[in-house]
Amino acid sequence: MSSFIPFLIYIAIFVGAYYIVNKVLRRAARSDYTSLKTVTFGDESAVVSDRAASMVSIAAIFVLWGMFTGSSLLPGFLHAPGPFEGVGTFEYTAEAADGSKDTGTVTVLVHPVNEKPEAPVVEPGDGWVKNDSAVIGAWRSGLIRVDKNDEIGRSEGAKIVAVDGQPIAPGGEVMTDFGRVGMSPKGTLNIEPAKGWQMEPIWLPAPEAVAKRLGEIASEGFRGSTLWTHLGLSLMRVVVGFFFGALVGIPLGYAMGLSNWFRGWFDPIVEFMRPVPPLALIPLVIIWAGIGETGKIILLFLAALWIMAIAARSGVSGVNISKVHAAYSLGASKTQIMRHVIVPNSLPEIFTGARVAMGVCWGTVVAAELVAAEAGAGMMIMVASKFQNTDIVLMGIILIGVIGFGIDMLMRWAERILVPWKGRG
Repeated sequence: MSSFIPFLIYIAIFVGAYYIVNKVLRRAARSDYTSLKTVTFGDESAVVSDRAASMVSIAAIFVLWGMFTGSSLLPGFLHAPGPFEGVGTFEYTAEAADGSKDTGTVTVLVHPVNEKPEAPVVEPGDGWVKNDSAVIGAWRSGLIRVDKNDEIGRSEGAKIVAVDGQPIAPGGEVMTDFGRVGMSPKGTLNIEPAKGWQMEPIWLPAPEAVAKRLGEIASEGFRGSTLWTHLGLSLMRVVVGFFFGALVGIPLGYAMGLSNWFRGWFDPIVEFMRPVPPLALIPLVIIWAGIGETGKIILLFLAALWIMAIAARSGVSGVNISKVHAAYSLGASKTQIMRHVIVPNSLPEIFTGARVAMGVCWGTVVAAELVAAEAGAGMMIMVASKFQNTDIVLMGIILIGVIGFGIDMLMRWAERILVPWKGRG
């Protein structure tokens, strides 16, 4: 159930932010063009990105991240319950073969995982069951043979029958004030301190830990190359692969959209390759071209080729035939129709395909670098994961996402500048 808590909090933030922004802060009527429309539902031009929603969404993600990692960037009252740390105790009752019983106390020191303290010193007690102590790291569990120092141990027929006065048997468990005490099938106690809701740093480091690691790698580099070298090399591979994919794919798509013969010849090939994930081609590309730069460029070329071909074909097929008839009636030649009608009207579809292709290429290059590369964003993530450097892995993922978002925004900007007539008929 605790794994659903962040999701439920996120939904609550979404609902609360929507109500506050739209019902409270925006009661004043809008005065832009959209507000003058009588029908807005279903009209794509009436739906624009709400900047307030974007800012709240990003802030909510970082707040949740900080809450469930105990981030020092958030005040303590916003932190989710963390793992138990400190000293906890419980009593266990042992029964000897002759039926006699005695009780001992176990003192458990639960410490942060990056520390190695000594076990607490405890008095042994007066009975045949002796007191014990144990040291366990937070988020960890540990087996403890409490009968090792007892005068009558397991080898003499003694067995543990209760914890804190509650009966326990092999396979059973008892919940204490600081965690869970279970019993293994052989009768050994397993102590598992409460883990709380926060994530262990090895699984999810706090935001400030990732930012610190980013600063270190930006100044010192990683595996012999600077951070900018890794990211720049990945970006260069994407741009080159996409360029050649578009260079071949767009003319191919135009030919398929204008010629029955080209459509019939290449359509089976394009439709066969379109659903094949680029990652499935990695082994084949490595066999053919090796693990060097050539293989990666070929893989990215193939990733962009089919998308751009389909986008260009769709753009040509979607040209309004009335525009073509109008151009013919004005005496335009085929070359003029191609230049002034087909190309301008197909560019919106091509730019949409280009945005998709760039996203696919960016994801593909990272995956290709995970397999074989000496430098690159994917290589950083792969090497860091081997040594469980989760902060570097998370840093790489964030940088990949930011760069991918930047590429998409750049493509949108280019589309607005180069194709201003998109959506205007």
